[in-house]
Amino acid sequence: MQQTIQTTLLIIGGGPGGYVAAIRAGQLGIPTVLVEGQALGGTCLNIGCIPSKALIHVAEQFHQTSRFAGPSELGISVASPRLDIGQSVAWKDGIVDRLTTGVAALLKKHGVKVIHGWAKVLDGKQVEVDGQRIQCEHLLLATGSSSVELPMLPLGGPIISSTEALAPKTLPQHLVVVGGGYIGLELGIAYRKLGARVSVVEARERILPTYDSELTAPVAESLKKLGITLHLGHSVEGYEGGCLLARDGQGGQLRLEADQVLVAVGRRPRTQGFNLECLDLKMNGAAVAIDERCQTSMRNVWAIGDVTGEPMLAHRAMAQGEMVAEIIAGKARRFEPSAIAAVCFTDPEVVVVGKTPEQASQQGLDCIVAQFPFAANGRAMSLESKSGFVRVVARRDNHLILGWQAVGVAVSELSTAFAQSLEMGACLEDVAGTIHAHPTLGEAVQEAALRALGHALHI
Repeated sequence: MQQTIQTTLLIIGGGPGGYVAAIRAGQLGIPTVLVEGQALGGTCLNIGCIPSKALIHVAEQFHQTSRFAGPSELGISVASPRLDIGQSVAWKDGIVDRLTTGVAALLKKHGVKVIHGWAKVLDGKQVEVDGQRIQCEHLLLATGSSSVELPMLPLGGPIISSTEALAPKTLPQHLVVVGGGYIGLELGIAYRKLGARVSVVEARERILPTYDSELTAPVAESLKKLGITLHLGHSVEGYEGGCLLARDGQGGQLRLEADQVLVAVGRRPRTQGFNLECLDLKMNGAAVAIDERCQTSMRNVWAIGDVTGEPMLAHRAMAQGEMVAEIIAGKARRFEPSAIAAVCFTDPEVVVVGKTPEQASQQGLDCIVAQFPFAANGRAMSLESKSGFVRVVARRDNHLILGWQAVGVAVSELSTAFAQSLEMGACLEDVAGTIHAHPTLGEAVQEAALRALGHALHI
């Protein structure tokens, strides 16, 4: 047996939460060991957020170029474009490689010892990695999440997860996406823009069921325009003879010929495979239960990110990781954000920050709700995208802003302004009175606040 490594902080998982915690701990002078069984950066950098946005960008560029092979109002004309999907994937992989290499360099710069291998928890103070024992004062679980699999659609061959969908060697003739949530729709739209025929099968009666129907209506219209077929209210039963089998609520069977089926029905906390059960931690359903400091039910055992459940967002994990490192360093911190932005990179994009009108109503809050359409925004017009809107939710008595929602082109870039206004306790007058640059999409944010106050200028 090798000599036991002694450290103050031991982190299991090198995804956004884990590596940010390690970097911050290193900056604070905390001896830190990070254990990662796969590539640094975790799901987000390697097979999630970053590569999916790269593929979405490729798809959008190809789609726009293909438009110019026919009549164009912009006066642009080109020959029909050709797609080299191998080169596209190589470009995407190059971005991933640069980012993961950068993470490794930052960890080294701040004195973090990285051990590549699969951790086995022995107790709250000891972990073993390939026969190497590591002893710590603080154990941080940052193991992330994994794709939910369906027993009737075991992965393999034509049945793929988002991991395989982000590294295609060839494009399918017909891709059937099982799941109408953000992962399924983001990838389904990308594949359609790359030239594949796409159908979506969703068990519920509408797409993006976690968002309200007013927000998702422009996305549904876009899917129709792109030629993506929706089969809502259908439960999947299996795949045989090259066909996906599903059944609707009335018992009618659906058979969809498909040379590839993407299973995208959600993610679950990764709590198996590293002997976590030996700690007998308090659980919150399938997730590890934590308090406002990300402390588990065991002293000096911490957990952050997807392993702690919803919202499963990389930026939440990063913020939690930074906080835990500072708590271990002796700083007084609590994880109490006013809001965490949720972004769906469909076409058009969707952003939700803070309370929706429905949530405010359910909590008995008397609120003003106002929205401003991008059809009246000059920048949106110049981007050939007039669908969608910005919506604000504010208390009626003091005009404190409680939430923002938006759907439209590039609205993901408005999410920071939305979150900042909530964290700073802004009122409608604060946003309405701030001079917004013209022409920008951000003017719709100001106009929504003005409209809530009863005097929008451009509608």
